[in-house]
Amino acid sequence: MNDPLSHLASFLERAERLLSRLEPWLPPASPVPDWNAAVAFHWRKRGAAGYLQPVPRPAPIRLADLRDIDEQKARVDANTRQFVAGRPANNVLLTGARGSGKSSLIKALLNEYAARGLRVIEVEKYDLIDLPDIVDLLEGRHERFIVFCDDLSFDAGDTTFRALKVVLDGSIASAPNNVLIYATSNRRHLMPEYFGENLETQSVGEEIHPGEAIEEKISLSERFGLWLSFYPFDQDAYLDIVAHWLRSFGCQDVEIVRAQRDALNWALQRGSRSGRVAWQFAQDWAGAYGAQRGRSA
Repeated sequence: MNDPLSHLASFLERAERLLSRLEPWLPPASPVPDWNAAVAFHWRKRGAAGYLQPVPRPAPIRLADLRDIDEQKARVDANTRQFVAGRPANNVLLTGARGSGKSSLIKALLNEYAARGLRVIEVEKYDLIDLPDIVDLLEGRHERFIVFCDDLSFDAGDTTFRALKVVLDGSIASAPNNVLIYATSNRRHLMPEYFGENLETQSVGEEIHPGEAIEEKISLSERFGLWLSFYPFDQDAYLDIVAHWLRSFGCQDVEIVRAQRDALNWALQRGSRSGRVAWQFAQDWAGAYGAQRGRSA
């Protein structure tokens, strides 16, 4: 006579052996975030699973270090203060010239407001498909999270931007009030624009109606409530930034004046008078001068 209990035991034993064989092929479980380990995190992937990796040493830049972008800095700072205080605030898109302080501004805001609960999670463009999962992970936390997408742009045919559109303002479910998206881009509309697309533009009476392709590209940028542009620095602004960084390295005013010609030649060689180029020159010049001064002492 068949014993149902023995059949069940045999089935469970076979199932356990099967699972043990499959286990090495399964993706590892995502580690639980240690929210006390850091104030900044990277979203990383391990197989198909994503997890938050703490950033042990965030960039130390401060708002006072960012020169000649006072208007942009003031507006993003005000928006972030509203957000940290639990008041309504907007998603932010910073566009414009490379090296003009866009991403540095986000890093400086973290240092300014981390003590008040601000946290930053950096997500690479190719991981934007995971944005809904990231937002679900953050919902209900008492901290205030900026999801930071640096140097954001999309190629033709790239569909990952749709995940960003949904989180910004395209889902039946509203985003949690403790999460905002801050993104930087060198492109004004985040996606490539082609001459042929302008041919789709139609005239209706005295109104101009862009074609569908252009409308879709503009619609992504328009989902950011605060949209600010950054511009190349003129010579005076560039030298002001150089002077600031040289002072931060301990250089005196007479040394800073002596460094100006070298600073201009440095920018000329790189074809850019950006804040990043100014910082790189200051490191090079202060390091070389310090070594000479050290040998002569």
